[in-house]
Amino acid sequence: MPCRTAFAQSAPTPPPTTVQRRAPAPLPQPSTVSAVPIPDGLELAKLVWSTLLAVDSANKSGNYSVLRDLAAPGFQQANDAARLSEIFAGLRNSRIDLSNVLLLTPTYSQTPHFVEGNLLRVQGMFGLRPTAITFDLHFQWNAGRWQLFGVSINPMQLPTSTPQRN
Repeated sequence: MPCRTAFAQSAPTPPPTTVQRRAPAPLPQPSTVSAVPIPDGLELAKLVWSTLLAVDSANKSGNYSVLRDLAAPGFQQANDAARLSEIFAGLRNSRIDLSNVLLLTPTYSQTPHFVEGNLLRVQGMFGLRPTAITFDLHFQWNAGRWQLFGVSINPMQLPTSTPQRN
């Protein structure tokens, strides 16, 4: 049950992510010289975990104001709490407990990288069973910290057992 994507500006929903398991590589430097700190592995995982927990809390409480308030200004302008509630209705109705992501380290499907100049794009999954969680997140450096700029979270059914060999 895919969920629509919340972005700070009108953007097409990204195509489904094909997840490949590989170790995360160091982030490339942005193309322009800036004072934007590149998050290390732990900081990157904390960004992912905290985003998924914020969505989980919003889904459980029905209150998307905090998720919105934690995001970058452009995201706030493009998404009021009612719109976020609508966007995440499918995920909310699935009753998937996103807090289970705290049990695993994120697996990145590609190296986190900068897009559109200053947005950090982070894609990957948490291989929970039977329902894995895929994510495609965009963060913007603002007011001395990384803030959510775009979010797509989708459940993905994984096999519960290994195939039998004959």
